[in-house]
Amino acid sequence: MSVFQVSPVMGQMMHQPLLISTIIEFAARHHGDSEIVSRRVEGDMHRYNYRDCHQRARRLANALHGLGVGMGDRVATLAWNGYRHLEAYYAVSGSGAVLHTINPRLFPDQIAYISNHAEDQVLLFDLTFLPVVEKIAASCQFVRHFVLLCDRDRMPDTTGIPDLLCYEDLIATHSDQYEWPLFDENAAATLCYTSGTTGNPKGALYSHRSTVLHAYAAALPSSLNVCASDTVLPVVPMFHVNAWGLPYAVPLCGARLVFPGAALDGKSLYELFEAEKVTFSAGVPTVWLGLLNHVLQNKLRFSTFRRTVIGGAACPPAMMDTLIDQFGVEVIHAWGMTEMSPLGTTGGLQAKHLALPRDAQRKILQKQGHAIYGVDMKIVDDEGKELPWDGASYGHLLVKGPWIIASYYKDEGGEVLRDGWFPTGDVATIDADGYMQITDRSKDVIKSGGEWIGTIDLENLAMAHPAVLQAACIGLFHPKWDERPVLVVVQRPGMTVSRAELLQFFDGKIAKWWTPDDVLFVDALPMGATGKIQKNKLREQFKGHSLV
Repeated sequence: MSVFQVSPVMGQMMHQPLLISTIIEFAARHHGDSEIVSRRVEGDMHRYNYRDCHQRARRLANALHGLGVGMGDRVATLAWNGYRHLEAYYAVSGSGAVLHTINPRLFPDQIAYISNHAEDQVLLFDLTFLPVVEKIAASCQFVRHFVLLCDRDRMPDTTGIPDLLCYEDLIATHSDQYEWPLFDENAAATLCYTSGTTGNPKGALYSHRSTVLHAYAAALPSSLNVCASDTVLPVVPMFHVNAWGLPYAVPLCGARLVFPGAALDGKSLYELFEAEKVTFSAGVPTVWLGLLNHVLQNKLRFSTFRRTVIGGAACPPAMMDTLIDQFGVEVIHAWGMTEMSPLGTTGGLQAKHLALPRDAQRKILQKQGHAIYGVDMKIVDDEGKELPWDGASYGHLLVKGPWIIASYYKDEGGEVLRDGWFPTGDVATIDADGYMQITDRSKDVIKSGGEWIGTIDLENLAMAHPAVLQAACIGLFHPKWDERPVLVVVQRPGMTVSRAELLQFFDGKIAKWWTPDDVLFVDALPMGATGKIQKNKLREQFKGHSLV
């Protein structure tokens, strides 16, 4: 590792710590009239601007101080994407406390575990999650105040939650005169927990510095390309790795912001896209699947939607082709993880690629993309030896950078870095131009006869078949080859494909020995709390399936 050295000649610039509060201050001062639109849980639309958001965030900061929240205390949220949640993003971290966004799609016992592990002092939650909070309130050992994110007229008559507070009442009784404190930019700002399929989730504790740097990087033209002329709708939830940094990157650029609330079905999203003239959005493939199905079935078009970032799982090539070719929507394929804040790579073409044929360009765009400034990466073999960037050698992907964790919260899991690099758990290739492509998760890769088979390529090929809605590839026991690939498929409504037809669909597209041994048809695939297919459940479900 490099040795840190101090220069004998220091720069003579102002010192201003990189704090999250500076983002909302900037947005309010320089883009104060830019609109923030929210579809509320209550069903109506709410509109205000960055100036209003800043004012209410300062009220909330005063209110939290009144509740006894101090520097470093954790304040949790169970909330959809909306204006009140955005106010909490800035009020909590800006005041020096730590914002802890909890994924409400977890089981109640997991939510209680995470809250206790984080030692949350206050819990802010949407009306949707009142039944969940009623179940876990008694189990949340450290929560002293429960705050319902609603107006007074929406407060329930009775609940099992002691001294339940109304958010609007709470902030109305406090002044908007609040001066954001200055403190070390390395202080903790937000806390997100992993969505691991085994064991308890682990916390990633981000700093103000890491979060602001990540917001800068996310907004870059070669990254998510956010600008003041955009209307941005983050479909990715604010409880999923801080909506990939968009609640910071969008105000940093002064762009118009639209929040969808709880209505994430294809019809609701399409109507919101059109009504609010959305130009840019971000979400996981399962969300775009629902949106595209609605648009295609009803022969609709997008009037302003021009760009989307797809991450959380690999974007199927067929989905990318549909968005680009049929609807003229640029697809930014992105990759990252909770431990990376989350952005690591984004897809896009370089100048030398612009003259390439369409299919060659598309193959580049289908990769997870090129590292953005601030992130470095490498691939290594099982012994830790670095492998070449030739697009063919695949190994374990390691990363490092200023917004990548050095350890988990409370040192859960012990030492995680390998000589200063974070092991992602992904298996990948990197080509000569630096484009990385995930071939599998280390835990999902199929080892057949001593050779690796990547499942993502097989899933993408299966989903290119017109009768396939979703596909997952898993490895099942084989007495001769140890493991063999098996496809688990959900068919499109009103369409069918046989096992033989689907297996024949692979002919000539992959190495013969990669061809799945079987196809299993199901009504639905098990999905995790962040929209990822839970392959561990599929392996458990079909572990007795014979491949002989």
